[in-house]
Amino acid sequence: MTMEQELRTRLAAAFTPERLEVINDSHKHAGHSGDDGSGESHFSVLIRAQSLAAMPRVARHRAVHAALGDLNTRIHALALDIG
Repeated sequence: MTMEQELRTRLAAAFTPERLEVINDSHKHAGHSGDDGSGESHFSVLIRAQSLAAMPRVARHRAVHAALGDLNTRIHALALDIG
């Protein structure tokens, strides 16, 4: 399973989102700091879920990172758009 698929699977299971987009941005960072050469180091996530919408901003980010678990240490950068 790719990192993109793993991100999608974990977030979908944790939040049952109405909208979920996971975008691999690694190609934009090739050769930069944090690029491990895997092509799976930088991601953007847009997630809309009722369970997240009711939380304050910091709590939403913490909830997403908690749902991702060990993936947080396996990727270099994660841009989040949560609602």
